[in-house]
Amino acid sequence: MRAPTATFADKPTLAGELVLLRPFEDGDLPAMAAAIADPEVGRLTGSVHSTAVLGQPHDPEVLRRWYSTRNEQDDRLDLAVVDRRTGECVGEVVLNEWEPENLACNFRILLGPAGRGRGLGTEATRLVVDHAHDALGLHRVGLEVYAFNPRARRAYEKAGFVVEGVRRDALRFDGAFVDAVVMSRLSTDPR
Repeated sequence: MRAPTATFADKPTLAGELVLLRPFEDGDLPAMAAAIADPEVGRLTGSVHSTAVLGQPHDPEVLRRWYSTRNEQDDRLDLAVVDRRTGECVGEVVLNEWEPENLACNFRILLGPAGRGRGLGTEATRLVVDHAHDALGLHRVGLEVYAFNPRARRAYEKAGFVVEGVRRDALRFDGAFVDAVVMSRLSTDPR
C-alpha cells in the first residue's frame, strides 16, 4: 500500500471518461436539490420510510448551507458527479465515517435521474475508491446497499466491492423490513 499523499481536507478533481468528480460549486445546488427530491433516491437510499413522503422537497436553505460547507470539511470528502457529456452535475460521491486508526471509511453515492443507466455511477465509484486507496492510503472502504436496489449492488460489484454479509431487516419501508447488504473493497483486492 502506498503512503498517503493526500488528506480528506484536500478536495481533488478526478477525471474519468464519463464523469468528472470535483468540489461542489454554487451552481450545483439546483441539480442536487432535484436529485435529493427524486422519489427513487429517497427510497433507495433509505432516506425516508414511506411512499407517502417520497419526492417531498427539502428546505432550500438547509441544502444551501449543507452544500456550501462541503469543501471546508477535513474529516470527509464530498464531490459533485458531473456528466462529462453534458457538463451538468448529476449527483455526489462521499467518503465519510473516516476511521484513521483503521485506515477505513464509508462510501456512498447519490445520482439523480439524469445520471442513471449509463455507467456513470460505476465509473464515479471506481474513481473515488481508487483515490481512497491510492492517494489517501485507506485499506478498507465499506458500504451498505438495500436489498431492493440490485442496480446499485451490480455497480458496486463492477467497481470491485465484495459482499461481506447482510444486516437483516435493517430498514423499515412502508411497514415492510428490508435487508442491507454489507460490502467492502480492500486496497489488496483485485481491481
